[in-house]
Amino acid sequence: MKENSTIAAIATALSPAGISIIRISGPQALDVIDRIYRTKKEVESIKKGAFTVAASSSAKKLSNAPTHTIHYGYICDENEVIDEVMVSIMKGPRSFTAEDTVEINCHGGVLVTRRVLDCVFKNGAAPAQPGEFTKRAFLNGRIDLSQAEAVMELISAKNRFAIDASLEQLSGKIKNRIQDLRSTLLDEIAYIEAALDDPEHISLEGYTEGLTERVQKIRAAVKKMADSFDNGKVLTEGIRTVIVGKPNAGKSSLLNALSGRQRAIVTEIAGTTRDTLEEQIMLGDLSLILVDTAGIRDTSDVVEKIGVEKAREAAAKADLLIYVADSSRNLDEDDHKIMELLKNKKSIILLNKSDLSSVIQPKDLKAAGVDAPVLWISAANEDGLDALEQTIRDMFEQGMIAGNDEVVITNARQKTCLLNACESLRLAEEGIENGMPEDMLTIDMMDAYTSLGEVIGEEIEEDLVNRIFAKFCMGK
Repeated sequence: MKENSTIAAIATALSPAGISIIRISGPQALDVIDRIYRTKKEVESIKKGAFTVAASSSAKKLSNAPTHTIHYGYICDENEVIDEVMVSIMKGPRSFTAEDTVEINCHGGVLVTRRVLDCVFKNGAAPAQPGEFTKRAFLNGRIDLSQAEAVMELISAKNRFAIDASLEQLSGKIKNRIQDLRSTLLDEIAYIEAALDDPEHISLEGYTEGLTERVQKIRAAVKKMADSFDNGKVLTEGIRTVIVGKPNAGKSSLLNALSGRQRAIVTEIAGTTRDTLEEQIMLGDLSLILVDTAGIRDTSDVVEKIGVEKAREAAAKADLLIYVADSSRNLDEDDHKIMELLKNKKSIILLNKSDLSSVIQPKDLKAAGVDAPVLWISAANEDGLDALEQTIRDMFEQGMIAGNDEVVITNARQKTCLLNACESLRLAEEGIENGMPEDMLTIDMMDAYTSLGEVIGEEIEEDLVNRIFAKFCMGK
């Protein structure tokens, strides 16, 4: 899968800006820049008509420059000056792609950027495919596949916590953990295989007695990584925060207040909201997907019943439930049914309409068996929202909404590979307990070893590699 061509692409957004960056990578990258780069002195000669082909051959060549240096000059198409630039030289393997790499910093106009890129193509570089620079970094051993995918996660990160998770993955945290697990598993496989090959000197007697426990330990570690995907989704997509309550409790008013706009219709008519309504908001660095739902109550209205069922389904999928109760009305059977949804869920209870005379107290909710923070708010007047936002942040930072996993998986492909490894290890455990012959045991263990390798790209098909990098943006 090794790539041998020299590629180029615009690495920044193609729009009016202060600068644009054009990236060139490959065995001919330095030759390409030598053909189009000119010093200020050479450009002055061009303007005077004194610059010749002979002079060009003795011109300053950036291919002779030390690596990791920056040079001021001009990009020229033969004797036509295109732009004034700064050129960075990074010689392989000390570059992102592990190849000779050149980055041209030109002015950020759309037309001038395209002209510089066309000049690069004209002088020997080919257009890069989406993600091809990162793909080359992977193929050349500069990064593993989990780190390559972390680059894309970093680019698409919606909040600081997603950025932090991506940077940890980019630093090799997933790779290191996977390599440790594979090494431990391979030690077990190697011992069994060696004993089967040389039974006179290596005995398996009593070995399988402790093997079940050791395989279980490996499987538990793999499953923990796979389970961290749920926390990873919270980091990358936002906390799915579902607002539940009875009709007219103030759920839609809360959504509007938190989102800062009239996203939901608010009326005094109970049951106005019939479907779920989503809005993504930021609480500082924290991303929330707010979901407004239909009021939950017993009803004979067919359409409203569908809305109530959708509200229950949304509550089941929530990372955080916000129960809005009308503090001016006594708790009834519908309230108690809603509070059942809060059990085994991270939740916050809001006693809304604090501007009115209250007949509910926090102790009433505690008596109902609900263990959740209780806050007073007035969604209509936007009172108490600061306390709500701080409570959500505190719950998140304390690991109550998304756990504080040592290693967090944010990629669905990686999760699938880990679950496949878990299943193979489960089959291996089952085989040990059922007295399966040792030569058969290593088959499932080797399958797990392969699945773990797929996480970091050590065991992966070329077609899958191409599909993964095709999702990247151009120039990355």
